[in-house]
Amino acid sequence: MILRIPINRATTLTAITVGLCAVALTTADTNAAGKPAIEVITHAGAGGGTDVNSRMMMMRSRRVLKQDMVVVNKRGGGGAAAMNYFMTRPADGNTIMTFTVGHAITMGKGKTKLKVGDMAPIARGTNDPQILMVNCKKSKYKTPEEFVSGMKGGDKLKFGGTQTGTIDHITVFLWAKRLGAPMPTYIPFKGGGELATQLVAGTVDVGTLNLSEAAAPVEAGDICPLVILGEQGMAPIPKAKTAKSMGIDLVLSTTRGFVTHAGVDPKRRNELEKGLMKAMKHSLYQAYLVNSGLDNTSPMTSKAWGKQIKSMVGEFGPALKEMGLVK
Repeated sequence: MILRIPINRATTLTAITVGLCAVALTTADTNAAGKPAIEVITHAGAGGGTDVNSRMMMMRSRRVLKQDMVVVNKRGGGGAAAMNYFMTRPADGNTIMTFTVGHAITMGKGKTKLKVGDMAPIARGTNDPQILMVNCKKSKYKTPEEFVSGMKGGDKLKFGGTQTGTIDHITVFLWAKRLGAPMPTYIPFKGGGELATQLVAGTVDVGTLNLSEAAAPVEAGDICPLVILGEQGMAPIPKAKTAKSMGIDLVLSTTRGFVTHAGVDPKRRNELEKGLMKAMKHSLYQAYLVNSGLDNTSPMTSKAWGKQIKSMVGEFGPALKEMGLVK
């Protein structure tokens, strides 16, 4: 099995971003006279995953829209600072915010006054489904069905994920809830790389990971993906099944996309959507997706992206309260 995901993905993406964006964002033929620059607000620092995604989108979008684009980094509060800044900008169609699963969690925690109705979705940029994985050699679960049956039967398992209150933590809670099982023991780690290592070591029974985070041990046969919390299966891991295919209604992912203000004129919103979608079909953006361990299903139009945003925010708030993380 060949996953074709480079292990030094971060280095590769940094090189792509620094090299290609330096060319693309200084080309003179992209800006129409008299048009103001579009602000692209991100909560990440320069070089972070969301910042990289924003800049990769901008590379071709500014050419298609014939309008300059500038990144505005507003760090802090799990995206709260970016969302609060977004609310201060005029609804003139010249502000775009990169919205992530982290923003949805922050909204669910009530740490910003921004509401879903204040935003107009433009397009989704990346989508990395949550996947439940086990140790191939040490786990008694060899199929998705055995895993589901074991949890429904009361097996006591240790799940690993990233820090408390993250998408991984919420995933474990909602997965157990959908199965009618009690919340398993949740062990937080600093990141997906450490979690994958500890899953191989046997410290946890199940890891909540994205495919890109566990590419090397999956390819080596040390970690076996069982359940994909996505809309469809994934070609590199054909033995894994989607939860939906087993009658379990749960779709969760690490995702990033773009929104503007709800008050923006519909014609302008349509212009932005068409521009971004065309830009993300370009070979440069598609290469970025491949280097991130993703595929061409990541970019999504406004209607479906808006539905996903509503689903995330609507699900996360009540879940965080039930988990005791929000009063």
